[in-house]
Amino acid sequence: MLYTKQIPRDDQFDVIVAGGGPSGCAAAAAAASNGAKTLLIEASGALGGMGTIGLVPAWCPYSDGENVIYRGIAQTVMERVKAHMPHIKADHVDWVPIDPEVLKRVYDDLVSDAGVKVLFNTQLCDVQSADGRVDSVIVANKAGLTAYRAKVFIDCTGDADIAAFCGLPYDKGAGETGDVQPATHCFTLTNVDEYAYQTGPRLHGSEKDCPIYDIVRSEKYPMVVDGHSCNERIGPGVVGFNAGHLWNVDSTDPFSMSAALMAGRKLADELHCGLIEFYPSAFAASHLTMTASALGTRESRRIVGEYTLTFDDYKARRTFPDEIGRNCYYIDVHHSPAQRDAFLRGEIDYEEEASSYGPGESHGIPYRCLVPKGCENLLVAGRTISCDRTVQGSVRVMPPCLVTGQAAGTAAAMIAANGGTTMTLDTDALRAKLRADGAYFL
Repeated sequence: MLYTKQIPRDDQFDVIVAGGGPSGCAAAAAAASNGAKTLLIEASGALGGMGTIGLVPAWCPYSDGENVIYRGIAQTVMERVKAHMPHIKADHVDWVPIDPEVLKRVYDDLVSDAGVKVLFNTQLCDVQSADGRVDSVIVANKAGLTAYRAKVFIDCTGDADIAAFCGLPYDKGAGETGDVQPATHCFTLTNVDEYAYQTGPRLHGSEKDCPIYDIVRSEKYPMVVDGHSCNERIGPGVVGFNAGHLWNVDSTDPFSMSAALMAGRKLADELHCGLIEFYPSAFAASHLTMTASALGTRESRRIVGEYTLTFDDYKARRTFPDEIGRNCYYIDVHHSPAQRDAFLRGEIDYEEEASSYGPGESHGIPYRCLVPKGCENLLVAGRTISCDRTVQGSVRVMPPCLVTGQAAGTAAAMIAANGGTTMTLDTDALRAKLRADGAYFL
């Protein structure tokens, strides 16, 4: 079937950011703050991605054990949320709980104060590109189809959608097999007995007496098959859960994602019912208030960039001349059931399993990891930057995503104002501007 239609084109913007998660919000705010007329396109009705509509209950650590290393916009966002949560200590910077409603407003203010134009409920549909440049992105919303043109584009979709639509090279999951890390459907419980929750068994899979394992062993809850459970007190009697696993979910396949969302809601219900049975002192009167509207996808596409960050770089705590930030999060790869079982039998040696940093240790993130090969006016930020699969298990979380977002937005504004391409950008000038705006790197 051949379908043709004249699509209106809007060319008023200097920089267009696709995706309003942490990297997209930071990118848009940085671009606009540096003088670029910026459009931020978001498929849902709220900014923030996994911290808001994804209901992830806590920030991954912001410090390297000695100092905060995710600074600039990243630190600003976390501190603004924390200021509205009186039960969080002022000096608490690692595993800080997230109130998703507060975080929504923080992101709204961040981009609005910078002068960003936001389009909610707007889906990226296609890209027009030629001769190594993105010409325009085609989006769909209540106004129909519209083509938006800009000088520079930033892909913060979480799946490298712009890059893929352009036909640029990318890697996905575990190479030839395509195996990806499992997804998680986060949820929120209310009316939790706070005293019992805070003084009883710790609900974490690393604890041998964790009640989650009683749920796993029970035949009543077949969807609960492992001990994965991260949770935090969000407010009075409110606990957010990043728990359970959904395997074989392809976030680039709409049918796969749709099925996973339905399965995730059932898994959340089984976990809740299991907690009522096996941890009644804390959860007997609790209520499953909400499951996330966005699935927690850990892995999909990774662009092939001008530099690919590797596990060797991670192990060497490497510093780069063009680095735009630092990262210290541990290698956090969630394995498939087959991989997990093989590892437990000693058939697979995951070197990354023991790869955590000591106090004060971190590695650099080069600007070149944000620059996809084959396109001179596109930057990529967030969990799809150019890296190998092992390192992606570390840089995929929200603090480093905010850092790469700020760098991409700042770079895009500089290119829009001064000309040139993503490959010819003066990275010394970029680093000087980022440092002046509070970013941290060596």
